[in-house]
This record gives sequence, C-alpha cells and structure tokens, in this order.
Amino acid sequence: MKKYFVLAFLALLFIAGLWLFESDFDPAEVDARYTNSASKFFTDSEGARIHYRDQGNPAGEPIVLVHGSNASLHTWEPWLTHIGSRYRVITLDLPAHGLTGAVPNGKYDSTAQVATVDRLVRHLKVPEFILGGNSMGGGVSWRYALAHPKKVSAMVLVDASGLPAWRKKSAAEADGAKNEGPLVFRLLQQAWFRSIAEYLDTRFLTGQGLRAAFHDDSKVTDDMIDLYYNMSMRAGTRKATLARFSHLRSQNATLTDATLASLTMPTLVLWGETDTLIPASAGERFAAVLPNAQLIIYPQVGHLPMEEIPVQSAADLLSFLENRPLSARTNGYRPR
Repeated sequence: MKKYFVLAFLALLFIAGLWLFESDFDPAEVDARYTNSASKFFTDSEGARIHYRDQGNPAGEPIVLVHGSNASLHTWEPWLTHIGSRYRVITLDLPAHGLTGAVPNGKYDSTAQVATVDRLVRHLKVPEFILGGNSMGGGVSWRYALAHPKKVSAMVLVDASGLPAWRKKSAAEADGAKNEGPLVFRLLQQAWFRSIAEYLDTRFLTGQGLRAAFHDDSKVTDDMIDLYYNMSMRAGTRKATLARFSHLRSQNATLTDATLASLTMPTLVLWGETDTLIPASAGERFAAVLPNAQLIIYPQVGHLPMEEIPVQSAADLLSFLENRPLSARTNGYRPR
C-alpha cells in the first residue's frame, strides 16, 4: 500500500511539474514579436543591450518615461497618441525587463537602473529633459533627479515607489485596505517560492497581477497578458528578476524626507485612489514633501493610470507641462 501511495504522490508531482514549470522562451522570438519600427537597441558601457524607443515630435521638448517593476516600455504607448505630437517621447526597457532582459554585469538595483537611464540619455545626446516614471520607475526617476538635478527640468511621478522608510507603512495600508494586490510580490518575499521561481510558468501570476493593478480589470485584455507574460518568460529574465528582488530591502535606506525635499523642479504626482500596491497616501506624502508638486488622485483607478485612463491622465500631463513657467522648461521650449 505504501508503495502505491509513493507512486501516486510522485505521479501527482510529475503532473504538477508539467503544469507549473516552463522553460525559457527564445529571446529572438520574443524580440521579433514585440519590436516595431520605432524599436532601437544600443550596447552600453557595461555591455548590456538596451531596448528603447525615441518617438513623437523630434523637435519637441524631450520627456523620458521609465516603466515599473515587471513591466516594459510598452506601458507608456497609450500616452504616446496624446502627447507625441508636441513632445519627443523616449522610453526604455530597464535591465531585467522587456527586451533588455538580463545584463552581463548582473546588477539590477536602483543604482544600476539610474545608471542605465543616464547612459541612454547620453547616448541620445539629451542633456536636459522631463523625467517620469511609474511605480519602481517613479523611484528610479526621483533617484535620478537627486543624482543629476541639473538634467531634470520637471518630474512626473505616477503611483511611484517612495523612500525606503515609507515602504513599511505603505505596505500595511495597502494590505489593510484591500488585500488584493499582485500576488507575485508577496510570494517573492518567501524563501520557498524564490527557490523555484526561476522555473515557474508565470502566466497565472501575470494575469492575476495585471487584474489587481487595474481598478476596472475588464480593461485587462488577453493581448496585454500575453505581452507581460512573454516578456517575463524571455530567457534569463526570471533569474534576473529574482536577483533584482534580492536587493529591494537594502536600497538607499539612509534617504530621508529632507533629501527628497531638495528636488525643487516642478513635479506632477498622479495616483490611482484604489491602488492596491502603493496606496494613495504615498502620493499625498510626495506632494507634502516635494516643494513644487501638484497632486491629482483619480477615483476608481488603480496602479497604472497611463494604461487604465490614458486620455484623462495624458490630458492632465499636458496641462501640467504647458502651464509651467518658461524658466522650468528645457531650453525655454514652447509647445506648438
């Protein structure tokens, strides 16, 4: 009897393995599916091949947009339709993301991400620009502004990650309000999950995470899930994601509100009121700490306003940018 029980258990494990585990996807196939005529690549000084797009009005004031955790530059495409006629829109896939994926030096912490943004703007010879980011990309944005304040004429923080000191309170508020955030972020904090995550098929977690990131999850399409899923399964990305998450708790722990308050450039803070990952109170704190900030909180919107309500959020961005004083615009740029 014991022998049959063991055999049955092993059979169940085998079946579960067939369902849960999946090998890497061929990078060439993923790249071919998700590049377009605007997609470009350059090899940076660390040997990483960085995927980026330089779109919109080539004569317009440049705006560099940085995606969030487990996302890609595609997250900004809904804004391009609305702002591209006036602004030059530069987006990129950070290391461990999108079609950039794993990088040779294996560095994925915030310092490495900031350095990647700087290498791209230097590659494109863009000395000054508007800088925006969502979620983790928002954290990269304000960290970049701290490191290079003269290069950033204005900031746009969209449901952005805040100071490490804020993180514990934000997590408690998000869990207390509605424990329906992306499951993958909670699982990645568990040692048992990290030990197998490099081999797991990510489709279920991708779908659940996207639906949790939207207030109106009917806007999460199969094509959107396919995009995020295929990017996550691109060869090397799962391992790189694990390396990235291993650094999250120790990054820049000495930063304070006073540090952030040194950023005096005009800043637009956009937030979804029902964000289950980073609560709207974090947006209110950004607005309170940054000396020249404007806050807009969207009712019944989640973590990705640029994807969930692209028309409204892009209109608010344009209004903010066009009402800045000329002294706060790159080279005194006037929108046409």
